[in-house]
Parts: sequence; structure tokens; C-alpha cells
Amino acid sequence: MTATHGGGCEDDRPIKDNVYTIKPGFKNEGFQHDKDSNSDIVKPPPIEEDSYASGKVELSRGEKWRILKNVAAVSAAFMVQFTAFQGTANLQSSINARDGLGTVSLSSIYAAQVVSCIFVPTFLIKRLTVKWSLCLSMMCYAPYIAAQFYPAFYTLVPAGVLVGLGAAPMWTSKATYLTQVGSVYAKLTDQAVDGIIVRFFGFFFLAWQTAELWGNLISSLVFSSGVHSGNVSTDNSSSTLLTCGANFCMIGGGAHDNQNLHRPPDNEIQEISAIYLACVVVAVIMVAFLVDPLSRYGEKQRKADPSKELTGIQLLSATAYQLKKPNQQLLIPITLWIGMEQAFIGADYTQAYVSCALGIRSIGYVMICFGVVNAICSLLFGSVMKYIGRFPILVMGAALHFGLIVWLLIWRPNPETPTTFFVISGLWGVGDAVWQTQVNGLYGVLFRRNKEAAFSNYRLWEAAGFVVAYAYSTHLCARMKLYVMMVVLIIGVIGYLIVEILHKRKTRRLKAIAENPIAAAEAAKQPPEEDDEKDEIDDDIIVTHL
Repeated sequence: MTATHGGGCEDDRPIKDNVYTIKPGFKNEGFQHDKDSNSDIVKPPPIEEDSYASGKVELSRGEKWRILKNVAAVSAAFMVQFTAFQGTANLQSSINARDGLGTVSLSSIYAAQVVSCIFVPTFLIKRLTVKWSLCLSMMCYAPYIAAQFYPAFYTLVPAGVLVGLGAAPMWTSKATYLTQVGSVYAKLTDQAVDGIIVRFFGFFFLAWQTAELWGNLISSLVFSSGVHSGNVSTDNSSSTLLTCGANFCMIGGGAHDNQNLHRPPDNEIQEISAIYLACVVVAVIMVAFLVDPLSRYGEKQRKADPSKELTGIQLLSATAYQLKKPNQQLLIPITLWIGMEQAFIGADYTQAYVSCALGIRSIGYVMICFGVVNAICSLLFGSVMKYIGRFPILVMGAALHFGLIVWLLIWRPNPETPTTFFVISGLWGVGDAVWQTQVNGLYGVLFRRNKEAAFSNYRLWEAAGFVVAYAYSTHLCARMKLYVMMVVLIIGVIGYLIVEILHKRKTRRLKAIAENPIAAAEAAKQPPEEDDEKDEIDDDIIVTHL
């Protein structure tokens, strides 16, 4: 193989395992005194053996099937992992309601995740690579589920902090993996990158949201088969029902007078926790043995350029530096909303509406409806996006959630019409699927050069939304919580609309420059614009027809 360098000479080096190409020379400020001030000569960089292997990766078109296998393995592992965690989290506000233990433990998870998002993901991924960061982070969920055997502030809260520390690098690793293999898959199949990334996220969230089905099915079956199941009667008194729904209030402890909110027997909760703990172990094993390292798709090549090596301080500040970007700032409110709406459906809706009117044993069945609809819509929206675009889907999701908030404000839960509980949870799942697929995909498209920092910010602000929702959970009544969510949703949608407008303007401007040689020449003289929408690894993938 011969590699052509900036000076135009050929380098007769031996053929190596991969195809390596040394890029043309560039202006080096260190050589400015070696040439005349009027000279346009550009010196090539020195050729060193260490930098020789930082070139291109050769992949055959058949690699797309291996990529699909990896996407399926990551998705299945998260499904098993969150079968355990979602099933546990949905019960916390009800089974550990005393002194607000359940919501405090959940709040500790997301408070720790906020700190973790700033410092941990880029540092950990740099040290362990994406795959092994994923494995280690997933193991952090085990102690929280084990703590359900001995629920107390000194067990659940520290275990929740550990979950939060592991959640940020776990989600960042997942998003980085899907975005990177999505970019490679798009090049292999000659398809639009943003469409492939959103489709991969759609498939992932299809599997991930089915965790709601399996996790809640496990808890519902155990509770329904328990010795207490035949002795629990739904409290249908008019005075009790008046305290449910938007009128539900933890302030003053009046909600504890409701027999429907009493904790199930310990042996049933421990049986559920044992099943969930096994799920976490299985999920980690799946990632370790079924998922290929991301180095196969350019992870090492991206790190091989010494000029792009980050110091330890730079690694820690990468996530915070991402906040300087206007698009990131505008997306903060809608990302906060995503955390708040998930916290509401998992804690406030299950407690103030479902448990209060139907009983704790009904939580699982209602949340199964949420998970199934969410999973189906995640796949649907990921595929439909390439035909109708991202904007109509997001507007539909915003309108749907706004309408549901209004509905919840005026509706009085009644156990004689149980269908309504399922309809609301299902429609909430439709809206959540919109945010999960489209906003994740939007981050992947806008910040492709800085995926780790961008998705770390996504998790940071989503976690902040959880923290805010759980923090006021025991201090505000359900009605006020709905009003707060309505305001955040409106602000978030406005910020998203501005991002879409700026993105379309930039796309049109770049297209006009590309079509106009004179404008292109003028643009070339300007300082290079930081373009997050193109991943440098795109230029380092060679598609062969083997």
C-alpha cells in the first residue's frame, strides 16, 4: 500500500492490517519563520511512526449486520436492566411512603446523577472505553435493589447515590455507542445519518420501554398471588376519593388514612427484589459477552491524534464547556421537562391517582399500559421521522402532554371507571416516546463532534428535572405540580422551536455556499466554523464491496 503525503511523495511502507491514509499537510504556526511572508507554501507535518496508524478503518458492507446485532444486544441488555429498576422505582412512592423514604431515595439517585453528569462520563469513558464503562455503570444498580430487603434512610439513600453516579456514564456510553455505530451504518448503506440515528434510538427505546411491561408484570403477579391480595378491598368512600387526583396532598399526612396506600407484606417485596437483582446481573453479562467494543468502529482512531488528546482537567470540564453552545442552552428547558414528566408518571400519577383510588396492586397493570404503548410508539416514531420530519412529531407530543395535564387537573379518579386510568397512562406513554426518540436524536445530530459531552448534558438536565420533581413531591399538592409542569413544557417547546429555526437557517446557508463557487471561496478564507453536525470519523470510514 502507498500513502500519499502533503508533499505529494509516495511512502512505500509495508501493508498493515487496516487501510491507513495520512491526510494532507496543514499550516503549522511553528514553521512561519521558515518561509517568506508572501509565500503560500504550506509545510506538511513530520511523519512519525506513532501517528502513522491513526488513519482509516476499512469495513465491508456486510458489517451492517454486525452493527444491527450490537444495537440489538445493547437494547436487550437495557431492557433487562430496567425491568428491574423501573419496576422498583414505580413502587417507591407507595411501598416506602413513610416519611417520604421512597421519593427521597429516588431524589438521591438523580441528585447524584447531576453531579456525575458533570465529572464522570468523559473521564470514565476515556479510561475504560465505552463498552466497559457501560458494564461497570450497570453494576451500580444492584445495591439499590438489594437495599429493598432492608429499606431505611441509611440503606436506600447511599445506594441511590451509587445508582446516580453510575447512571450518567451508563446513559452517555449507550448514546455514544448508538450514535457512532449509526454514523457508520449510514455510510455503509448510503442513508441519511440523522434518520439512521433516530431509527436506532427508536429501536432502543422500543426495547427499553418494554421494561415497563416486564417489571410491572412481575410486581403485579407477585402482589396478586400474595396472601394479602384477597383481603385488600378498594376504599370507595366519597370522602377518600375526594383526596385523590389533583387534590392529593402529602402535606399533613392525610393521605395515609387511605387503606389503599398501606404497604404490602415484606416477604412479597423481598421476592420481587430477588427477581430484579438477578435481572441486573444478567444485563451486565449480556453487554460483556455480546457487544463489540466501539474501537471496531473508530473509537481508537478518534483518540489517536495527539493534538486532540485532552488533559485530565479538560476531560472534567468537557461537559461544562458544552453549556456554552447556544443550541445546548436552548434545549435545557425541554430536557428538564423530560425528567419531570417521567418522574410524574412514575411517582405522582401512581400514588395520587392509581394507588389512591385503585390500590397499590393496580400500579403494575396501569404502568404496563404505559410501557407497551411507549415501546410501540418509540419504534413507530423512529421510522416515521424520515418521512414527515422531526418537527411535526415533537409538536404533536407537546400538544398531547399539554392536553393530558389539563385533563388531570379537572378529572376526579373513580375506581368504577378503571379504563380511564389506563387511557391516561397509555397517552402519556405516546408523549414520552416522542421526547425519548426525537430529543435524543436531535442531540445526536446537533453535537456529533462532542457526543460524550452532549449526551452527558442531556442526562444532567434530565436528572435535574427528576430532582426538581421529587424535591417538591412531598411539599406540593398534585394540582400545583401539574401547573409547574405546564409552565416548564411551554418554555421547553419555545426553546426547541428556536433551535429548529437556527438549524434550518444554517442548513440553507451552507447549501447556498456549496452551490456558489464565489461564496465558497470567500467562506474558505474565513476562520473555520465549529461544526458539531459532522463527525470527523465520517471521513475515516472506507466502504468496500467485498
